[in-house]
Amino acid sequence: MHDDSALVLLTIDRFVRERLIPAIHRERMPLVITRWEAPGEPVPFSEAVTQRFEPFEVGRPWGKPWGTTWFHVTGHVPAWWQSVAECRTEVVIDLGFTPATPGFQAEGLAYLPDGTIVKAVEPRNQAVPVSQGSPVDLFIEAASNPDVTAGFTFVPTTQGDPATAGTEPIYTLMRMDLALLDDTVWNLAQDVAVLRGLFAELPAGSSRKAQILRALERAVDATDPSDLASTASDARDALADVLARPAAASAHQIHAVGHAHIDSAWLWPVRETVRKVARTFANVLELSEGNPDFVYAASSAQQYAWLKQHYPDLFARVAAAITAGQIVPVGGMWVESDTNMPGGDALARQFVAGKQFFLREFGLEPLEVWLPDSFGYSAALPQIVAQAGSRWFLTQKSSWNDTNLMPHHTFCWEGIDGTRIFTHFPPVDTYNSELSAVELARAERNFAEKGAANTSLVPFGWGDGGGGPTREMIAAARRFADLEGSPVVRLSSPRQFFEQAEAEYGDPPVWSGELYLEFHRGSFTSQARTKRGNRQSEHLLREAELWAATAAVRKGSAYPYDRLAQVWQTVLLQQFHDILPGTSIAWVHREAEHNYAAVAETLNALITSAAHEICGTGDETVHLNAGPYEQDGVPGLGGGTTGHSGAASIAHTDAGIEMANEHLRVVIDQNGEFVSLVHLATGRELVPQAARGNQLQLFHDVPNQWDAWDLDADYGQRPVDVGQAEWVAEFADEPDLVGVRVRRRFGDSTVTEEITLAGGARSVQLSFVVDWHERQKLLKLAFPFDLAADRAASEIQFGHLYRPIHTNTSWDVARFETVAHRWVHVGEPGFGAAVANDSTYGHDISRIRDTTGHTSTQVRLSLLRAPIYPDPESDQGEHRLRVSVLPGASIADAVAEGYRMNLPLRRFLAVANSTVEPLFTVDDPAVVIEAVKLAEDRSGDVIVRLYEAHGTRARAQIVRTFDAHETVETDLLERVAGEPRAVIGADGRRVDLELRPFQLVTLRYRRA
Repeated sequence: MHDDSALVLLTIDRFVRERLIPAIHRERMPLVITRWEAPGEPVPFSEAVTQRFEPFEVGRPWGKPWGTTWFHVTGHVPAWWQSVAECRTEVVIDLGFTPATPGFQAEGLAYLPDGTIVKAVEPRNQAVPVSQGSPVDLFIEAASNPDVTAGFTFVPTTQGDPATAGTEPIYTLMRMDLALLDDTVWNLAQDVAVLRGLFAELPAGSSRKAQILRALERAVDATDPSDLASTASDARDALADVLARPAAASAHQIHAVGHAHIDSAWLWPVRETVRKVARTFANVLELSEGNPDFVYAASSAQQYAWLKQHYPDLFARVAAAITAGQIVPVGGMWVESDTNMPGGDALARQFVAGKQFFLREFGLEPLEVWLPDSFGYSAALPQIVAQAGSRWFLTQKSSWNDTNLMPHHTFCWEGIDGTRIFTHFPPVDTYNSELSAVELARAERNFAEKGAANTSLVPFGWGDGGGGPTREMIAAARRFADLEGSPVVRLSSPRQFFEQAEAEYGDPPVWSGELYLEFHRGSFTSQARTKRGNRQSEHLLREAELWAATAAVRKGSAYPYDRLAQVWQTVLLQQFHDILPGTSIAWVHREAEHNYAAVAETLNALITSAAHEICGTGDETVHLNAGPYEQDGVPGLGGGTTGHSGAASIAHTDAGIEMANEHLRVVIDQNGEFVSLVHLATGRELVPQAARGNQLQLFHDVPNQWDAWDLDADYGQRPVDVGQAEWVAEFADEPDLVGVRVRRRFGDSTVTEEITLAGGARSVQLSFVVDWHERQKLLKLAFPFDLAADRAASEIQFGHLYRPIHTNTSWDVARFETVAHRWVHVGEPGFGAAVANDSTYGHDISRIRDTTGHTSTQVRLSLLRAPIYPDPESDQGEHRLRVSVLPGASIADAVAEGYRMNLPLRRFLAVANSTVEPLFTVDDPAVVIEAVKLAEDRSGDVIVRLYEAHGTRARAQIVRTFDAHETVETDLLERVAGEPRAVIGADGRRVDLELRPFQLVTLRYRRA
């Protein structure tokens, strides 16, 4: 038999393109179109329909960037259409869509005249159903969102900010007509799409491949090109046999879960996400009506809350679908947050706020954590997940690694405390699947657990406003349900998948430690003001809750539950994985900075109010210490007066300006850099020979792609000379504080630094004011230490993580930029150094060689970047940062320094002899109180959250100083945790605890 397969394929593909697809709609007729353009921000339906609409027609431009245009579409369905068998009527709308990825262009939402939402209009989902016998009368809210991706070429764009986006129309209305859909032809198109896709994936020489080709050829031959409608059933009959052949008994099992990954902000503002959520849920509800086995999984309590606030009728329909089991809330978090940079209690509150919402609104608790797109996953997360009551974890992002492939797709993930969470990483390598043959084949081919397990999950649906799952995807799932040559596809839910996966894989492999993403390393640094706002907000929230709880317990003051909840929701939203990492358009970050300023104003007012409730108002100075450790004589979690701290001196020497106190001596040269840093108790010199500490380093920073996200490994090969300091000047403004001011200028930027040493201090303090006007540059601060360290400790949530600083393996090489919270520590046995900060997250720690050939350790902080996509003005302007260097530091010292840097004493004027007794004391510094607050149920019970911070076993006594009749151990949601995990005894006001390294504990003190 001659091989004519190439010719046959040409015939089939042309038939599909020129005959089959155009024949899906038998008839079309125009509709009457009018429009009204909203002058500013979007308005609700009730306001829009009262406006004056003007005639409009297909082919005309519409929609300025970020604008909203309302179209009113009317017409009548021809009577004879209603009698045509196996056909249905729909309105088909093309707002000017392009072949680019859906979700990054225009979108619409269709309403009936009474305000009922019908469904959305998207690039790959253009049809709106029309009820039989009814006239056509629809209002379409069309959003002219610009496509700022430019095909993800990362070209700088002015369209990320309405102030610079322009006002000219950017879309042309291409289609808005009434159409008669032929169900038989549409189903034939789905049959052909599935078989043509499967043919492409089968190996050459396969009998099954040849059978499919000949069946497709017969189907084409069975049609009349001039009358496809009457012959489409014959073509379907020609395909029936190859579609009916069952999959192999060993075929990979795929659980297909409807999904639409909707970024809570990214290349659009938060206000647009609100509408994207409504559009997507509207599509899902419409799709669910004829597909009772279809399940749609949607995360992020925030998005449901938006729906409830802005679209209450649609929210009620979603709630009914949740009750019916067709929509499934997943994740249990407020948003799909970043997990690298949020603080410990903030990450815990993602689950507290998220799960409380789902329990309150729907009476259910998601057990699967759903984070497909966050940029790496903290090693603290397994414990937080477990303590929030969740069982499973799903991510997809690790498939983006640029160096190493993850060795597992289903495994147990072990955190820093030893907690393990059953985890799945879908081998389909996408969270926006179309359920195409190529994707299903990829899922089976990639699956790393073959022979031990055989089940994976595929999330399908267009995300980010693309509209979610479509009828074509459901049709594909049905055809792939049991099809020879393909994995078996089952419409399913996340819970059904995880229960089956756990059951079939009783002893999965274990991945211990962080799930580091070998990509997007620049996101630890981009948009520094957003990151500073987050860090500041987290610590202000700690203070506000502590002092409000203290005022409530000591003085009977009202606890500000509602205001704190509102602030938490703002902070949690802005920890979303494209806001906090600094990877959104200018509009998003401008709003974030505005919101953080409002958060600070609210929380500072709450703190001040609580302080006056506790201490009264007078003329005696009192200092409040919200940190867990004593500072300058003021107890942790309490208040009082500060004590004398000691003396510091400053002098000129041949080597430079020398500052000293009883613990340290530092010498600063004419360029403002450290030539010597001596720990006096041991006599250890920290600065390697001929090296310089406190060194600003500038690099060209032009990643190959994903500008705001990525930091490429070769940036170090492109240094930029920062020149010499303009001036270095000493000062001694206070009796116990000496310092040096340094001013540097490079490019279009200036840096003013203050280096200070206080009497009694064990650390050197550095404060920077940077007027930053560079483009595509990276500013680092370097500290070489004369330490032969082989690993570095970096603070993460509720503990710290050790990472090797050598480059023995490809995994080590790829980890060239890492995240840390308030401190990093490097050392040799018995001696080390810590570097702490108040708003910086990106670090790199490496081995270097000094001039004598000895190996030393370099710690560098990434202070600022200047990417030009997606925000061409990223990070421009003034920044304030603080850093401290602590020689001779242990891990315990580093922990304390991190809190001291981020929770400075607060000064108030109070009545005479004011002291504030802490609500709790702990007798072991390894056990750190992270949060003190009143219970979420508003019972007045006191909640204290604590953890073991030093990485050791710890026995501690926590003593309360207020009346309570019972102490119970709870989970993060403040529910009694069953058998105590940490409490080993109690006696009166004392609770005895035994904690494993990094163990997290929440205690509830029940008050009468």
